[in-house]
Amino acid sequence: MKASASTLRIPGALAVVLLLANCAVPPAEEVRVFTTADRPIAEELTRDGGGWSVVCDGPRTYRLFEVQGPAVAECIALYRAALKSEELHGRAYIEMWCRIPRRGEFFSKGLDQPVSGTTGWINCQTPFFLRKGMAPDLIKLNLVVEGRGKVWIKNVGLFKEPHS
Repeated sequence: MKASASTLRIPGALAVVLLLANCAVPPAEEVRVFTTADRPIAEELTRDGGGWSVVCDGPRTYRLFEVQGPAVAECIALYRAALKSEELHGRAYIEMWCRIPRRGEFFSKGLDQPVSGTTGWINCQTPFFLRKGMAPDLIKLNLVVEGRGKVWIKNVGLFKEPHS
């Protein structure tokens, strides 16, 4: 039997899968998860659909939650949430600010996973790489809307994982 390019790809792909299966990557550790029992800082957000929603008339950043003294240092801080939109003319995404004592505030924006138009729920994540000596004393979790329409957010949480 003569080997073709397509028959050679299968063993190669299988080898990659087997190699990845042997690399034990620990799952992200929960730092703080917010539920509808928690009240967002931005009063415009209302409980809706297992999370919160807001009708936007124009560009705005909504402050959702702050985590004081988070137990994250020299790791990857992850802001995770699910977003959904309805007739959103523009885009919406998640944003995280980390305040590092004696250094200032730094941000990470989920620009690679925005919602726009009308969508179902989309899981989003934005990382912040905390290098050696970086331990934030405050982390702010925001929702950024650049346009008009309705946006929902749920499953809001802060997680951490080790650098690989």
